[in-house]
Amino acid sequence: MVFGLFKKKNNNRVIVDRQYAALTTAARQPGFYLYLNVPDTVMGRFELLAIVMILYFRRTKSSQTSGQEIAQEIIDAFFQDLDHSMRELGIGDQGVPKRMKKFAGMFYGRLESYAAALDGDDVDALAAALARNIYPQSEATPADMRGLATWMMAASDALTAQSEDLIATGQVTLPTPDFKRLP
Repeated sequence: MVFGLFKKKNNNRVIVDRQYAALTTAARQPGFYLYLNVPDTVMGRFELLAIVMILYFRRTKSSQTSGQEIAQEIIDAFFQDLDHSMRELGIGDQGVPKRMKKFAGMFYGRLESYAAALDGDDVDALAAALARNIYPQSEATPADMRGLATWMMAASDALTAQSEDLIATGQVTLPTPDFKRLP
């Protein structure tokens, strides 16, 4: 009975789980890999999941306190998933914290560069940032990422239009791209 007093209460767990599942499902749509030049690799999947989390995080930054709390818990779940995935890939306990720090830096660096382009409504700058991040060792051009950048702009607008009630209840959705019609 007394031990229950020290247990962390998480009244948002159902909401966070529902929203996180919706966001990860959106990031796993095969069309991103088949039509929008995202490589179907571990890093490609990280990049796409980071994009979806960034779009969601940007929407919730102006939300009420409960929406911001849920967003933070979702970002925490994202990083817990990364930690779990690294361990499943065989990275040892000593290597995980170093890599987690690297992934956190990558995530927040992308947040800044994508946010600047999204705030400026600059699809070309967003496509250039995507090309640099998704293909750092390659000669991919911003034109290769224009379809993904166009979808991100539309998704950002769609998220902005969603109500605070949807955020508070974990029912925010991202638009499904019309993969064959994007540039």
